[in-house]
Amino acid sequence: MSVSALTAGNIPSYPRRIVIAGMDGCQACSVCEVRAHGICSALNDDELAQLAKAAVRVTIPPGRQFIEEDSDAGEFFNITSGTVKLFKSLPDGRRQIMGFVGIGHFLGLAVSDRYAFSAEAIDQVRLCRFSRERLETIIDEFPRLERRLRNEAANELVAAQDQMLLLGRKTARERVASFLYGQMVERYSDDIPRNARLIFPMTRADIADFLGLTVETVSRTISGLRREGLVTTGAGHEISVPTPSRLQTIARGEE
Repeated sequence: MSVSALTAGNIPSYPRRIVIAGMDGCQACSVCEVRAHGICSALNDDELAQLAKAAVRVTIPPGRQFIEEDSDAGEFFNITSGTVKLFKSLPDGRRQIMGFVGIGHFLGLAVSDRYAFSAEAIDQVRLCRFSRERLETIIDEFPRLERRLRNEAANELVAAQDQMLLLGRKTARERVASFLYGQMVERYSDDIPRNARLIFPMTRADIADFLGLTVETVSRTISGLRREGLVTTGAGHEISVPTPSRLQTIARGEE
């Protein structure tokens, strides 16, 4: 089974939330605290050790681009710490940010032999790098890994459809609420507490680009949410959400 075949059938090349190696050394993968939440949950310890041997661990400094759109997709990357922004370049030099990804996301599993997007480290990023040839060999050896990859690809199709809705139909208020709530889900999963606290490594300009809004609109919308008591802002890029369920209601267009 080839890597390309896994994403055939109109499944877009969006990032997959896959955890392969969270710490240095093969043994560390077996006890990684995020192992159960990613594709490694499909592998036993012996299989995981073999998978970890294929990884090259790399540290990317802030602002460094490590995937270039339309270049040969010869490598794949699993993020083990830090935050990455994904973007496509427009003919006039502008960037359209497709998303922000962090721990557990797998990048580069494209439907073709070229990357569909560029990737740049926002803060210091650590990742595991796999060659395309080695990953295809591993997939052939572990059928359970192949099945999990197919499931992840299907989940990303749903995520792509949600992003189309965000940009095509939602108001500025709903877009900002969707972004904030999505960040809470990313950090807290299904157990979001009251007064959930978020610290954003990305700038408001990046957030605005992702949401298809101007920086001024994003700032004005956050200020409006603050006046309503739906968010509080702290130093730097810190935002707290007293009642996450209310923000979720706005994000769904139900308020």
